[in-house]
Amino acid sequence: VQLQASGGGLVQAGGSLRLSCVSSGRTFSRYDMGWFRQAPGKEREFVAAISWSGGYLYYADSVKGRFTISRDNAKNTVYLQMNSLKPEDTAVYFCASRMPQDSMKSLSYDYWGQGTQVTVSS
Repeated sequence: VQLQASGGGLVQAGGSLRLSCVSSGRTFSRYDMGWFRQAPGKEREFVAAISWSGGYLYYADSVKGRFTISRDNAKNTVYLQMNSLKPEDTAVYFCASRMPQDSMKSLSYDYWGQGTQVTVSS
């Protein structure tokens, strides 16, 4: 299984970016997907998750109302639309895949992408 994230970059505070993550190697539409991030000197943290069907979404409180996760199963791709970006959103963003779980809060992800850097300037 391979997960290839892209779309990161440098943006000013208040701006927007859309991250993409393309999956290959297994049937994308059968698996939940998530986004995580890791800032320098900090632990990796959960950002958002979407169920295999796209019918269930879950967000970290820090991004709720600003970020939107979505997926296109025909394109084997999950997206993270990030609006109203803040300097504290600066991090390497990772996509991840998991078997469907009973709870959207589950952190049992088994495959991870390589990460894409997002830098928000003040």
